[in-house]
Amino acid sequence: MNSEVKSAGRILDLLEYLSRRQEPVTLSRIVHDLGFPKSSAHALLQTLAARGHLAQDAAGRYVLVETSHGFPFRQHEEPLVVTAWPFMEALRDRSGETVLLSTMNAYSEVRRLAKCVSNQAIRYDVNMDAAIASYCTATGRLLLAHAHPDVREDYLSRVQLLTYTRYTVTDPQRLRSLLEKIRHDGYALNDQEFVTGSTGIAAPIRDRLGNVIAALNLGTLTSRFLERRELLILMVRSAAHEISRALGYQGKKNVPG
Repeated sequence: MNSEVKSAGRILDLLEYLSRRQEPVTLSRIVHDLGFPKSSAHALLQTLAARGHLAQDAAGRYVLVETSHGFPFRQHEEPLVVTAWPFMEALRDRSGETVLLSTMNAYSEVRRLAKCVSNQAIRYDVNMDAAIASYCTATGRLLLAHAHPDVREDYLSRVQLLTYTRYTVTDPQRLRSLLEKIRHDGYALNDQEFVTGSTGIAAPIRDRLGNVIAALNLGTLTSRFLERRELLILMVRSAAHEISRALGYQGKKNVPG
């Protein structure tokens, strides 16, 4: 086997290894688990990071980019993920629930960027590239609520509003009222409208100018949400504000407490 084939094999082994990890991983751990020479592993990691297939958090740990169709992060997304990740981990650990970070593309489709999965035996989880209906999910509603009015109206005029569960809201006027309420309340809820038995809470992440650029979402079982409704909402809103502050936002902390 020549050196190029060996390197290709190691890259594939590395990508497969990282795809199975739920948490960022250090270089030393990768070297230990895969048995690669440290210099070789570091070179491969740096190459993949430079191409946008990996990101490094503030502690220097590596995480595989998990985006739709295998595309790497866009230029503005990697700094967002790196900044948000420690707050996502902290929220996951405090709440015990799964945390996701998402943006919305020009077609009003949700683009998931990162997730911290709950460590509980029974937990909410989702494939990063799984389809998501913006109008009946917390993340989608949050981002629609803060989109330009023309964007919202275009979305509601062209999307077929399907019923996913008996709780799904499909009336356009009621959806408009819900989006207005989200802008006023500062968070969005999806209570079993997309998947029966699961509830989502989303809060806005803002850039230094105050623009909403992403949504922080906490996904949980509805039974656990009902037990800690107000606390979980407060946790998500506070974490989203902390991320916004880390991105340079200086606005008012519009979070109760």
